[in-house]
Amino acid sequence: MTGTAALTLLGARGLGKAYGPSVVLEGVDLSIAEGERVGLVGVNGSGKSTLARILAGVEEPDVGEVARRRGARLRYLEQEPAFAPGLSARAAVTEGLEAWAEAKGRYERASAAIERGAGELAALLAAQAEAAADVERLGGWERGHEVDSLLGHLSVPDPEAEVARLSGGERRRVALARLLIARPDLAILDEPTNHLDVETIAWLEEYLLDEYPGALLLVTHDRYLLDRVTARTLELSRGAVYDYEGGYERYLEAKAERLLHEARTEANRQNFLRRELEWLRRQPKARTTKQKARIDRAEAAKAQRGPPRERAASLQLDEARSGKTILEARGLGVAAGGRRLVAGFDLVLTQGERVGIVGRNGAGKTTLLRTLVGEIGPAAGELTRGQNTKVSYFDQQRAELDLDKSVFDNVIGDQPKVELAGEVIDARSYLERFLFDPHKQRQPVRSLSGGERARVALARLLRQPANLLVFDEPTNDLDVATLAALEDLLVRFQGTSLVVTHDRYFLDRVATSILHLAGDGTAIKYPGNYGDFERAREELLARKREEERAKEAAAAPARPPPRPAPARKGLSRAERAELDGIVDAIGEAEGRVAALEARLGDPEVYANGDEVRRVSAELAAAKDEAARLNARWEELEAKAAEG
Repeated sequence: MTGTAALTLLGARGLGKAYGPSVVLEGVDLSIAEGERVGLVGVNGSGKSTLARILAGVEEPDVGEVARRRGARLRYLEQEPAFAPGLSARAAVTEGLEAWAEAKGRYERASAAIERGAGELAALLAAQAEAAADVERLGGWERGHEVDSLLGHLSVPDPEAEVARLSGGERRRVALARLLIARPDLAILDEPTNHLDVETIAWLEEYLLDEYPGALLLVTHDRYLLDRVTARTLELSRGAVYDYEGGYERYLEAKAERLLHEARTEANRQNFLRRELEWLRRQPKARTTKQKARIDRAEAAKAQRGPPRERAASLQLDEARSGKTILEARGLGVAAGGRRLVAGFDLVLTQGERVGIVGRNGAGKTTLLRTLVGEIGPAAGELTRGQNTKVSYFDQQRAELDLDKSVFDNVIGDQPKVELAGEVIDARSYLERFLFDPHKQRQPVRSLSGGERARVALARLLRQPANLLVFDEPTNDLDVATLAALEDLLVRFQGTSLVVTHDRYFLDRVATSILHLAGDGTAIKYPGNYGDFERAREELLARKREEERAKEAAAAPARPPPRPAPARKGLSRAERAELDGIVDAIGEAEGRVAALEARLGDPEVYANGDEVRRVSAELAAAKDEAARLNARWEELEAKAAEG
């Protein structure tokens, strides 16, 4: 929390929401204070996006209410942002400056009214001061340049491109830039890191920490972002919200303590029931009043419901035996749309290797994967896959899913059983491993959340035996519990994995090497996980900078050392003349400082904001000049004494 003095921006009481028989929210209470940074986590389908939309006012709850502080500005980054037709990316982001432009306009109108004498001076001065404070709070007096800066940082290549023609990921990045430049009092960000590359996520993390002044509600699976940015974590589970102090690491510790306490409480209840039932069975039919009270206590304990069991996806894979050759690339070239993405690339995959692939958006990560799995041909070079290599490919678009068919039909089809690692499993039990209960199994995939669709794609993929797993952005939309299960699966997997992901935590847990696509056609492989890659890359960049400085120094023409000036004591004729007149100059400079300070103390100056800024600047310059003259006077006096 930001402290007891922080004002509440938003409060919710008794929120309830259901879709048919499925209860998403039940009696949810929460509040967010001014400047507070809050994370919202929960399994896919638990209702995180629904809660975010209700808090943002986009959707109404069935019961309960949301109170927002009057005058507080709230912005919501939804997963599918909407824009007016015909807008360019630059124009769309500029819309976010609406509040700033309004405050600046109020300041200019108040200043003009003061100059004309059109109104009560005290009221106009107050309005001018309030507007000036709002302009400063919203980022200062010059903000137009920030539009292109944000678009650049968020990898939107053409600010003049029409938003409607951009990809879904680019539209989300434009929407994020529009929100950030608006600097609302509270920003609700629903999966802001989806479709961002790792470098951009690192930039966003620093921006939220150092530049963004408002409160945040982050709905995200990015565990490093949660841990670094948030100071409180809300978990949505079975319709209820649990509140924990701290970021992701503190949340895990506190949740483990809560579950342990609940387990102890339930164990005590079960022991009590066991003792009471044994006593009841030993007693004769006639009961005293005290005995009846004991029976009532036992019945009440029996009627209580125990804590809900924590559910997590259980992922398993039928591993195919690998051959000597898995996949090899020699001089490989990858291209798309006539543009060279990778050139002269060599790769030899070995059994047990887990390669994480990173690079800027547009560097060619997905095109490289599609080339390696054989979906598209190489632009140059040779690609060899072993005879025993069995590839399972998880594509970013989940294109293999039929959105109109049910979960069951997408994964199982017309087969009543699933064979996995020599074990025959009932089809419905297999889907329950991926957290799809019988009711969910009958739903069309189109009705599911993004994370639930990702779990359907995983369930479909992991049915097939494989020794080479190829994942393109598997972490998009998945909740942290399913991410942890996927990480464990890959670490246990004896085969080989290629993973394109922007999730730094995932790469640190899973990767044995990192392949970095620089975007200029080069691809460099680094040993270790993502943290090792960052350190190695920084060392490489530092060496390159040092080499460039050494080359520049070597190329510069040699200069003879300067001749030492002959030592001279005492004042020169010019310095003596300067000393004679410097006292008067100091007096004039200090008089100018006094006059400007008096001018700045005149209330009439504040009728014009431009005049205030001009006088302040002149005063600062006058003080600097007076200080310079005094220092020079002391220097000349000391030199005269030496002579």
